[in-house]
Amino acid sequence: MILRYTILYVDNVAETLDFYERAFDMKRSFLHESGDYGELATGETKLAFSSTRLMRELGKAPGKPRPESPVFEIAFETDDVRSGFDRALAAGARPVQEVRHEPWGQTTSYVCDPNGYLVEICSPVQLPSAG
Repeated sequence: MILRYTILYVDNVAETLDFYERAFDMKRSFLHESGDYGELATGETKLAFSSTRLMRELGKAPGKPRPESPVFEIAFETDDVRSGFDRALAAGARPVQEVRHEPWGQTTSYVCDPNGYLVEICSPVQLPSAG
């Protein structure tokens, strides 16, 4: 098996795709004509969005994301965390944690997207050298 996509439930799929394109330089790969489902190209695994309306029609009751007590996060890796953080803020993200250097050698920052989802913008993890 492979991880093909992760789907986040949002009220407005098109607006969410627009935000992720501007904030994180993502490329839209698909938006269904109904506006209820869309995907971003992120390599082999897709980041997808489905409307909360559609999920209710399918008999599900999606909850609201709570950035103050998240149960998961989306992480985008970059070599320039400061630039990524600033770009996300300029696109409308809300700051959660400023850019900081972690004791394990990684640089991290956090923002909240307009839907309330927690997004980490981070540098690659510096693994100990094998040798």
